[in-house]
Amino acid sequence: MEEIYMNVDPVKPSNSRPSTIQTVPRRSEGSFCRAASLVLGLLSVFLLAGLIGLGVLYHGAKHGSAVDLSILNANLTEERDLLSASLMEMTEKKDLLNASLMEMTETKDLLNASFIEMTETKDLLNSSLIMMTEARDLLNASLVKMTGERDRLHALSTRKKTCPAGWRMFSCVCYFVSTESKPWEQARLDCRDRGADLVIIDSPEEQTFISSHKTSVWIGLNDRDNEGTWKWTDGTPMTKSYWNANQPDNWGEEDCVHINNFEAVNNWNDLSCGSSLRWICEEMA
Repeated sequence: MEEIYMNVDPVKPSNSRPSTIQTVPRRSEGSFCRAASLVLGLLSVFLLAGLIGLGVLYHGAKHGSAVDLSILNANLTEERDLLSASLMEMTEKKDLLNASLMEMTETKDLLNASFIEMTETKDLLNSSLIMMTEARDLLNASLVKMTGERDRLHALSTRKKTCPAGWRMFSCVCYFVSTESKPWEQARLDCRDRGADLVIIDSPEEQTFISSHKTSVWIGLNDRDNEGTWKWTDGTPMTKSYWNANQPDNWGEEDCVHINNFEAVNNWNDLSCGSSLRWICEEMA
């Protein structure tokens, strides 16, 4: 580069007029040119060095930026991968929580169904308990009644069995045969005044005993409440009968029963309740 500047011809002045200034000697002019060339060469070296430094700096900066971008890209990629992994983990946890929630919901529904079933069972048990309590109370009441009846029967069985004067005993029962005649209703009132009632025949032996009196008497059987439905004076229905032949015939509104044929086992006959007959009362001895 120094040689380039040294080969340049000196610039001649454009004015061709003769100079009035005193001409510098040749030797001084050559020294000045060499000095100028040296300065220009040094400036060129400095410029080239500056350009090279700038190139180096630019290259270093460019390389550093590429490295930084690579590192940044690597960091971003790593963070993206971490976020993706975290997202997948959170998704799995969410799925597990949803599954757990569904399972808990099903368990809750089962518990609710079980609670309803247990409530219904409890109500049934309470109803059953109430029914059993009522049945127990009825049994207790019945037991008390039966105990009283047992005590009464025991007292009756242990005391000496006798009948009032004018009464006859048969199978621990006292019978009274009237000596006068009255309609069926008045005959019954007489028996009740004596603490008894018209006789109820409930066995063949008793039928034979009543027939042995050889007299036509009222007994405690009638169908006054409902025609054809025969009941005894204590309200019990007739289960065994001893009707005479072709009886009962309800001839002329006959609603009360008497014994009239003493030679036959079957000797009952229906008769108008207003007819006057003798009667038989009975009571426990």
